[in-house]
Amino acid sequence: MIEALDSSTLNFNQDSLFLLNISLAIIMFGVALELRMVDFKYIAKNPKAFWLGIFSQFFFLPFLTLLLVYLISPPPSVALGMFLVAACPGGNVSNFLTHLAKGNTALSVSLTAFSTGFSIFITPFNFALWSSFYGPTANLLQEISLSYFDVFQTVALILGIPLILGMLVNNRFPNWSAKATKILKPVSILIFAAFVVIAFLGNYDLFLKFIGLIFLWVLGHNFVAFFSGYSIAKIGRLNLADTKTLTIETGIQNSGLALVLIFTYFEGLGGMAIIAAWWGIWHIISGMSLAMFWKRIKETNPVPITQKG
Repeated sequence: MIEALDSSTLNFNQDSLFLLNISLAIIMFGVALELRMVDFKYIAKNPKAFWLGIFSQFFFLPFLTLLLVYLISPPPSVALGMFLVAACPGGNVSNFLTHLAKGNTALSVSLTAFSTGFSIFITPFNFALWSSFYGPTANLLQEISLSYFDVFQTVALILGIPLILGMLVNNRFPNWSAKATKILKPVSILIFAAFVVIAFLGNYDLFLKFIGLIFLWVLGHNFVAFFSGYSIAKIGRLNLADTKTLTIETGIQNSGLALVLIFTYFEGLGGMAIIAAWWGIWHIISGMSLAMFWKRIKETNPVPITQKG
């Protein structure tokens, strides 16, 4: 039964895929409308927490994912989905969850913006690199003959261009941006959520058949992601607000981007698609639970959470 995951595919037509791409671009545009140069200046003022967050997101999480894959030995398509999720940038909902948890919102915004912008290069590279370290996924990628330049183009179109346009618009029309983001963000997230539900309903039998197998894998992988951010923050001796931020930023991944890449280049490969889809549902549940828990915990002599000027 487990082996059947590698040969199964999820149904998702081209029109739905196009609309999913548009919704992700709108989400990214809405996030960019909230970005200001002061968010990036925060990096220069507080480099330690920022670079620890980048290390956690782009190196430690993929490394721990590789260890987890060797430990649990999932089917190749499932392992490939785990590597892809780990290679994606942080999800934009992490900013909301960080604020809810009373973490460092300025740091969260900076990390999300940087990881999203540079994911144009880092996501294809990290996915190829870490997948090559595990024999079954390396062999599967050779069979698929994936073009990483095509992946680069897709990520640039979906994330890079909307990010740049949103920041330009915000810089030129700040008042309009403030109003537009209040509408764009919830609408685009609702559209994306609708697509996840549609994908689930269209493949209900397949989800029902395999959900018991992948639930613990996603649970474990998501725990590893949270642990990555938390442990790096503790090793770096960051304050509680920054620790919350790194934990949430690393634990919340852009599974929507992963789904787009899976349906575009892997034809909805079952193990990959189910991992990404369930991750998209589960990390909201786990992230919200963690944020609500941390909301009640305060640090003695806390550092101000934001330093926007």
